Amino acid sequence: MGEVDPAFVQAIEHRPRLEPIEVADDIPVIDLSTVLNPSDHNTTQQIITRIGAACETWGFFQVVNHGVPADLRRKVAAVAKQFFDGSSEEKRKVKRDEVNPMGYYESEHTKNVRDWKEVFDFLVHDPSQIPASHEPDDKELKILTNQWPHFPADFREACEDYAREVEKLAYKLLELISMSLGLSTNRLNGYFKDQTSFIRLNHYPPCPFPHLALGVGHHKDAGGLTVLAQDDVGGLEVRRKSDREWIPVKPTPDAYIINVGDIIQVWSNEKYESVEHRVVVNSSKERFSIPFFFNPANYTMVKPLEELVNEKNPAKYREYNWGKFLATRSRSDFKKRDVENIQIYHFRVSDN
Repeated sequence: MGEVDPAFVQAIEHRPRLEPIEVADDIPVIDLSTVLNPSDHNTTQQIITRIGAACETWGFFQVVNHGVPADLRRKVAAVAKQFFDGSSEEKRKVKRDEVNPMGYYESEHTKNVRDWKEVFDFLVHDPSQIPASHEPDDKELKILTNQWPHFPADFREACEDYAREVEKLAYKLLELISMSLGLSTNRLNGYFKDQTSFIRLNHYPPCPFPHLALGVGHHKDAGGLTVLAQDDVGGLEVRRKSDREWIPVKPTPDAYIINVGDIIQVWSNEKYESVEHRVVVNSSKERFSIPFFFNPANYTMVKPLEELVNEKNPAKYREYNWGKFLATRSRSDFKKRDVENIQIYHFRVSDN
């Protein structure tokens, strides 16, 4: 099998178990059909309650009958496979860099260890604006734009059609989560007016060293919500809050896997938690997944929502700017860094 590149080797404590202990049947699968076609207020309220319980217990849940057309999902999966099966030369033509972080990339790092994957990123709203630098006093913005490959010919159309439908689902989920917190339906929508959301096409090739490498290392999502389509190969693992064990998420046909990100953890003042997850690799099968990262406008100031803060439950976080947070995080995308990247706990108010 040859030698594995040391860049891919996880520290011993983060290496995957090749025989996972159990499948995460406990992660709720929630049917959204009655919410999308509301006729029974009581049923809708039950679904809101279930979503709230899932966000508290797991930070994750799955949804079915979600309204995203199955043919669009199949089409974007097909063009993703065609693109990743293409030549390295063609993929390099749309390779991302520090000037334009949208496009193809094959050497991403998580927690300073290289992931066993290749990706293609594109903005949901093209163009989008983010801070030009992480420096607090630098007010300059830079414009991000998508770059599209010429092959497959229908790649761009499939991606843009898919993005529009998943965005609708993301807003619906945001509204349900808002209501589960006792807030108004549209309480959080305004933060996403000039959203910095993007979609990633992930390809995880077969890996001859599944006991040493990970498709994506352990991490939490920094944004608002993640809406993930995964294929039937599986590989996503969630760190269960109750005992810190890594639990695989069993693929459910046509379902989306939803997890709350750091921003919702802060907005909810830790009622809901952004939970660690990772992707294990497969020694014989390739895997594809498509996460939609639903992120607010670059100018959003993130802090616990005032309706959820009181004398008995004071704010647990200092306010921070999402765009500057994003700019700081992205500094590690292209080079290994000697220090840990910025995390929301850096903004946590001391309990003392």
